[in-house]
Amino acid sequence: MHTAAMLPPAYPPSIGEGRLLTEDELAASLAHTMRDWDGRQDLWLFGYGSLIWNPGLPTVAAVRGKVHGYHRGLYLWSRVNRGTPERPGLVLALDRGGSCAGIAFRLAGPTAQPHLETLWKREMPMGSYRPAWLPCTLETGERVNALAFVMRRDVPTYTGKLPDPVVKEVF
Repeated sequence: MHTAAMLPPAYPPSIGEGRLLTEDELAASLAHTMRDWDGRQDLWLFGYGSLIWNPGLPTVAAVRGKVHGYHRGLYLWSRVNRGTPERPGLVLALDRGGSCAGIAFRLAGPTAQPHLETLWKREMPMGSYRPAWLPCTLETGERVNALAFVMRRDVPTYTGKLPDPVVKEVF
């Protein structure tokens, strides 16, 4: 049931048309994030939303894991994944504080590069996330550094903490 009083005064939010990152910008972001990786060693990817059920790339292992210092929430306005240009929806993102359980995927280093390029096109088209290497504790107790996509707070697609009734209405 739609209740206009439940929606924020600026709904749909004014997030502008948005601009897709160019191929060069995506490549530069990926290169910067992976600058210390030699291309041979396996690496870990932390999934906390759609990556859990659809990583979209071949993995060597999938293990439950937890990151601290970030929590998962519906903090990203989206016109594509959930919503339309006229009525944006909400997408999960990692934001500061707390902890988040998810799935840590191990990628085979020697074959990872083309899959990382595809992952960047999927997760980073508008630059709403900041790729980060986060300490992740696996269910085995092992600690690894895992690549995760953290919400940027300086972009118009960042929602901040919305009241629960608004999230329920929009989502």
